[in-house]
Amino acid sequence: TGLLTWTVDDEGFRIELIQLLPDFVRAIYAKHDFPPAEVERAAGYCVFGTILKNTSDGIMSYRVADWRYRTADGEEYPVKTKTEWLDEWNKAGITFSWTLLPDQGDFEVGDWQQGFTTVKLPRETEFDLIYRWQLDGKPYQGVLENLKCAPENIELGE
Repeated sequence: TGLLTWTVDDEGFRIELIQLLPDFVRAIYAKHDFPPAEVERAAGYCVFGTILKNTSDGIMSYRVADWRYRTADGEEYPVKTKTEWLDEWNKAGITFSWTLLPDQGDFEVGDWQQGFTTVKLPRETEFDLIYRWQLDGKPYQGVLENLKCAPENIELGE
């Protein structure tokens, strides 16, 4: 597809991020009758399909509110949570609630979760994702470096 994917296995926690094109995001939300302005606002974010998995022998948990993205200038910003999106959508009269990665999760051995992760950056911007999780209550932190927001379009060769 020409889209990039990043996967890390880290102390009982696997995270995979897959670039999503803005037109894919537009199609998802337009199909669910979002107002055009909200479709464009969501498509204006850097959106990744995200898959999380507990690869440990214990209980794994995460909270998106604990995650940050770091730009090239070293500044850190919070990752936008599902609750933040839903609050904004509710104000716009939208009751749709799936597609986004849940704010938090407690995973038994082998459990996994997926959904969209969003950061407010321009197309093709590079950044690092600082993600945090817990195993049996013990905190951990990892960094996915040099992630890149999807371009507006993919040019496929002949």
